[in-house]
Amino acid sequence: MATAHIKSFTPAIDADPLSSPPRSNVAVQLDGVLKRFGDSIALHKVSLKIQEGEFVTLLGPSGCGKTTLLNLMAGFAEADNGEIFIDGQLVTETPPYQREIGIVFQNYALFPHMSVAKNVGYGLRMRRVPKAEIIERVEQALALVKLQGYGERKPSELSGGQQQRVALARALVIRPKVLLLDEPFSALDKNLRLSMQIELKDIQRKLGVTTVFVTHDQSEALSMSDRVVVMSAGHVRQIGTPDAIYRRPEDPFVASFVGDVNILPGRYLSRDDLATLELGDNTLRLPAERVHAQVGERLDIYVRPENIRLGVLGPKSLLSATVVTHVFQGDHVDIHLDVPALGQRRLFVRQSGLDALTRWPVGSAAGLIFDDEGTCAFAADVQLPQ
Repeated sequence: MATAHIKSFTPAIDADPLSSPPRSNVAVQLDGVLKRFGDSIALHKVSLKIQEGEFVTLLGPSGCGKTTLLNLMAGFAEADNGEIFIDGQLVTETPPYQREIGIVFQNYALFPHMSVAKNVGYGLRMRRVPKAEIIERVEQALALVKLQGYGERKPSELSGGQQQRVALARALVIRPKVLLLDEPFSALDKNLRLSMQIELKDIQRKLGVTTVFVTHDQSEALSMSDRVVVMSAGHVRQIGTPDAIYRRPEDPFVASFVGDVNILPGRYLSRDDLATLELGDNTLRLPAERVHAQVGERLDIYVRPENIRLGVLGPKSLLSATVVTHVFQGDHVDIHLDVPALGQRRLFVRQSGLDALTRWPVGSAAGLIFDDEGTCAFAADVQLPQ
C-alpha cells in the first residue's frame, strides 16, 4: 500500500482530546492519556468515554496497547500524562483496591489452595464484609455463573470453563462499578468459548454492569459489544457500534483489520452527488462520504467478499473474472478469482449455499457486480502511524 509519496493519517480521536468534565452517566473517562515504556510510546494521548451499563470492547492486534489501556483503568499501571475518571471521580493516582474495579485475567489467577467459595469471597474478606453476608453473596455469585454446589471444590477439580466462571464470580461478587476482562476466553476451545460469550453477555445485561473487554478476536468483539474501540500502534483508530465498524470503516487499518476484505487498486476520477472511481477498465460509483481521498488520487478500494455477486458476463458486469479455486467453509464457499483487469491481484467472493461449487466450477468465467454497501476507498499513499 505504501508508495513514494507519503501522507500522514492522524485520526481526530487522538488529535482532539476531550475537554468536557465527566458526566454522572459516564462510568469511565480517559482524557488525553499517554503511556511510555522507556523510549517507546505505548498509548498516544487516548481519550475515551464509556457510558454506564455499556459493554465496550478494546480490539486490536497484539502490542497495540489494549491491555495497557485496561491496566491503566484498573490502576495496575500509571499514566505518564492525562487523567482517568471512574464514576465521575478522578482516579489517575488512586491505587487499584480503591477503584471499585472487578477484573478477570487471561489466566484466571485463582488461588489453587483455596476452595471455589473462598476464591470467590476473597475480595469481600479483604473489604472486611461480615461473614454471614460473605456466605450469602458468594452463593448468589455462584448461582449467577451456574456453579451452585461447587463451592467446596478446588480449582484443580474444575474444567477450564468452570474456572473461568469462578474468576467471573469473584470479580462480580464485590459489586464493581466497572468490570474489566483481559482476553478471558483465550484458553477455551471454540465451542466452549462461544458458549461463554453468550453467558457473559447475558450476565452483563442482567446486572447492568459497565464492562470493558479486551480481545484480538474480531468476531468476539462484533458479536458481544455495544461499542468497539479499534486500536493500532497505541492509537485509537475508530470507536463505534459493531455495525458501524464493519460497514463504515473510517480508517485504512480498520477497513483491513476488521473482517475479510478485498483491496483493489483504483483512481478517484470525479465527484458530483456521487464519487466516480476507476476500477480496471470500468467505473464504480459510490456515496462520496465513503471515499476518503481527493479527486485524482490513486485509491485502495476495500470490498467485502459477501458484497460481490457472481453472474453471467454482460453489460452490468463491473469486471470479468475466472474461477481459480474454492475454499469450502461449511455454511459458505469462498471462491477465489483471477481478474485480468487488476493485473496480478486476485479477489475472493463469499457465496452461501453448497451449490456454488457446481454453479461456478474451476476455470469458469464470471461477471462481477459490486454491492456498494460493502465498499469504501482510501487514498493509496496513506501511511498509518507506527
